[in-house]
Order: sequence, then structure tokens, then C-alpha cells
Amino acid sequence: MIKELLSYVRPHRRILVLGGLLGLVGSVAGLAMPLLAKYVVDAFGHGGSIAGPLAGLTVAVVVGAVVSAGGNYLMERTGEGIVLGARRRLVDRMLRLRVADVDRLKPGDLLSRVTGDTTLLRAVLTNGIVNSVGSVFMLVGAVVMMAAMDGVLLLVTLLVVVVIGGMTALIMPRIQRAQQEAQSAVGDMGAVLDRALQAYRTVKANGAEEREIAVVGEAAERARDRGLQVAGWTSLAGVATWMAVQLAFLSVLAVGGSRVASGALAISSLIAFLLYLFYLVAPIGQLVEGAVQLQQGLAAMKRIKEIEDLPAEPVAAPAEPVAASIAPVAASSARVDTGSPAPERAEPVGVRFEDVVFRYGEDRPAVHDGVTFEVPAGGLTALVGPSGAGKSTVFALLERFYDHQSGTILVDGRDIRDWPLAELRGALGYVEQDAPVLAGTLRENLLFAAPGAAEDELWSAIARTRLDDLVARLPDGLETPVGHRGVLLSGGERQRVAIARALLRKPRLLLLDEATSQLDAVNELRLREVIAEVAVETTVLVIAHRLSTVTGAGRIVVMEGGGVRASGTHEELVGHDDLYRELAATQFLVS
Repeated sequence: MIKELLSYVRPHRRILVLGGLLGLVGSVAGLAMPLLAKYVVDAFGHGGSIAGPLAGLTVAVVVGAVVSAGGNYLMERTGEGIVLGARRRLVDRMLRLRVADVDRLKPGDLLSRVTGDTTLLRAVLTNGIVNSVGSVFMLVGAVVMMAAMDGVLLLVTLLVVVVIGGMTALIMPRIQRAQQEAQSAVGDMGAVLDRALQAYRTVKANGAEEREIAVVGEAAERARDRGLQVAGWTSLAGVATWMAVQLAFLSVLAVGGSRVASGALAISSLIAFLLYLFYLVAPIGQLVEGAVQLQQGLAAMKRIKEIEDLPAEPVAAPAEPVAASIAPVAASSARVDTGSPAPERAEPVGVRFEDVVFRYGEDRPAVHDGVTFEVPAGGLTALVGPSGAGKSTVFALLERFYDHQSGTILVDGRDIRDWPLAELRGALGYVEQDAPVLAGTLRENLLFAAPGAAEDELWSAIARTRLDDLVARLPDGLETPVGHRGVLLSGGERQRVAIARALLRKPRLLLLDEATSQLDAVNELRLREVIAEVAVETTVLVIAHRLSTVTGAGRIVVMEGGGVRASGTHEELVGHDDLYRELAATQFLVS
């Protein structure tokens, strides 16, 4: 785990070394102060001039303060760089995780790892390490100076420090465990709060504010209790350090006083020795603090490593970002300068499932149990059936969010596992059932899948999905922010934005999961026309509960209980499949 911690330091090692050297220079200046104080006392005793020793003492104070301040600034600057690197590395890993792994994790806890755990790394990797190195130098220097003054008093000091130090070492593993539990508790609190915020309107509508406040409050109390454990063990370590210095002071004062009385030690040497003893308070305290920070950093590193150890998907070529500010549209033929061109439309692909078996876990029942069906290249194919039949899972397997346990899935005649993941997903357009819209402007959402799309292509997709009225109504047109999760748009508008986004991708296979579930009858009719137009150019696979959307499909696959029970056209299925006939009758499509 130490090796992983140091990997975050490696890119900043030169600045850290410079900061450490400045800290050492400040430490040297500090080490000179007790010795210069001895010269001042000696000058008083001999009636000599104290101007020289006082001037030297003043210079040492000023130089030490200035150099130490410079070193501290470099440490803080490096710390911010380390936190930035750690957060980028962790976010990079999180966004490349498999969907199956992310589904098991809590969003609030993931946020806690990116924000809180990475912040803990800053302390241990900058002040913790560098200050500890400087403290060791100060400690060794002070011990050498104390040994030069009186070896007996040094042995007395070391005896007390070693005994108390051994007691402190026993506390450190407990601090690490307590810190890890505290960070986990903070992550759990974040997850509980995230749950309430994600369903904010539901909480309000059901008058559940008090209950949710109580749930989050209980999680906050657990986090506090874990934090108190950390504070208790940390305080115990600090008390042990303070006791070591105080006991050493009393012991040195008793033994040193007797040696001064016997004439074996000069009074100025005893004063200087006591000053060096008090000078040990800072390095010993910093060493203990560094050890505590190391335990905290190791606890944070374990939580970060849990994410980094999860298997990641293959790295895809990065997409060009949408321009931060885009000039208002002057003409429909204008282009947006976003770097990469929009993808060219390729030939549509067919899909075949052959005896596919899939379950979400070894201890879970099969969602697909021998699923077999075919989607021809080009045209419209629909998946229908009762809830829980496994229709949405078909899309999850095609996108390879999950991998099937057995059977074969062919896309364009190739086994889906033989497709490079980026190439596979680049060939697909996917509109999820809840049609998520990201915070940002309407333009940024529409261009999310194809940042290099031309302006005329953008407006064509807007017109095909009947979004032109929305654009005209918004105060800033395409540059209007749509709010967090598209809250400023209606459900039907979000659905049409998601469909337009998918069309701009020019997919070879378009996957629509309940694409008309939130549309009124007029817009549903218009979207059916759009789907029919798109089906001429590419393969469209639709999941539909509203059968009116797909009665004109070239093929309809009826799923039930994790299998395929029938397939055919609307007329064929009405004639020979009881389940489909029942579904059609409940929607008044047949008598």
C-alpha cells in the first residue's frame, strides 16, 4: 500500500525535494538558536558584549522563518497538485468501470472517495512525508548537540522518549482502522443523502421530508461516532508525545540540577540542553502527526484501491469535447467547430441471439433462458411482452453493459465478444427508457454523442424529432440550460432530445427502449413516422409496451418469462399467439 501511495508523489518529486531542502535549511536555523542562546548566557556571565550573539540569534530567527514559509508554500502547492492528479486518476477509473460493477456501488460513496479520500492523501504525501523527513533531521541534529553537551542527560532523555514512543507505535494500527471506518461512514452518509436528492420530488410529494432527514441524520451520527474514534486514538497519541517531553524535562531537570550542583555541568549548558529538549517537542510532535497522517492516508488509499482494482473496460478513443461557448446560429448551413467530423452513416447491421442464457449474478434466477431470435439488417423490429420478460436486458447485452453466460450473440455476423468495445458501441445508438438529459445547454445535450455534427445535421435531427417548437420557445434557443437531469424539460421533451441525440450519431443499429412512453398521441404519431423513416436507412430495434408504436414493424418478437414465445407481423401474431392477442386487445388494437 505504501508503494501505491508513493506513486502519487512521483510526478511531483522535484518540487517536493526542493520544499524539503528549504524545510531542512529552516531546521538548521532552528538548531542554531539554543546554541546561540548559550553564548548569550555565557556573555552575561563573563561581562562581555552580547551584541554579536544577539545579532546571530536574530538572523537565525528571520532566515528560519522566511525559508520555512517558502518550503510550506511549496508543500501546499504540491499537495493541491497531488489531489488533482489523484482525482483525475480516480474519476478516469470510475468512468471506465463495467456497468455491472457500478450498479453494485453507491453514487454517494463514490463521490466521497473522489472528494474526501483524495484530500486525505494531500496531508500524508506532502506535510506527512516531507515534515517527517525534516523532523528526523531536526531530531538527529538536536540529539547530536545534546550529546556534545552531556551524555548522561541524553541517556535519561532517550530512555523516556523510547518508552513512550513504543506505546505510541501500538496505537497507530488502531488509528488506521478507525479512519477507514470513518471514511466508509462518510461515504454511506453521502449515499443516503444522494438517494433523497435523486428522488427529491418524490420525497416532497409523499411528505417524507422528516423521515428522510431522520435517515440522513442517523447516517451522520454513525459518521460522527466513527470520527470520534479517530479523534480519541489521535488524542491519545498526542498525549503520549506530550507526556514523553514533560517526563523527559522533569528527569533532565532533576539529574541536571544535581550535576550543576556538583560542578560537573555548567549552568549555561543545562539551559541550552533544556532548550534543545523543548526543541524536540516540534520534531517529535511532527513525527507522531506524520505517523497519524500515514495511517489516515493508508485508510484512504485502501478505499481508492478498491475502485482501482475493479476491472475496467478497454480504453476507447476520446471524443472531442463540445465547445464551451458557441456563437448563435446565423444560418442552418453553418458549422460548429468542435474538432472531429460527425460519423459517416454505414450499412445497417443485423442481430441474432442463439440460445442465450444470462443472469445478473450466480445466485440470481436467469433473466434470459435460451433466448433465440433474429433481427434482419435494415427495417423495424420490435420486442414486446409483459414486464420482466427480459426485453431491456437484450439492449444491455447488445451494448455489452453485461456479458451473457452462454449462447451466442451475433452483430453483423460477428460474435459480439469479437467486436472491439469502442467499435461496437460506435455502431449503436441507444435511447434509454428514462431518456436521461445532462446538465448543460440544449445544444450540448444534442451534440453529446456526435460533437462534430454539422449545423444542418443538427437542425435536421431537431426537425425530425419535432423539437423545433421547443427551440423557438426557449429564451436562448439551443444555448438555454436545461437544468440538472433536464428538470426544466418535460418528460416528452427529454425523450425527443434523447432520440435526436441518437440520430445524430448515425447508428448502424438504433435501440429504442420505450421511446414513446412519455409522448402524447399527436407526438407519438409523429415519432412513429420518424422511426419509419429511420428504419429505411438503418436497423431499428424497439422495445414497446404501447403496441400502437410498432404495429407496422416488419417483425415483432414476443418475449415472456425470459424466453421467446413467438415472432411475426402484427397480423400474424394476432392470429396465432394468445399473449400478443391479449396485449393488443387491452390496448384496443383488436376487438
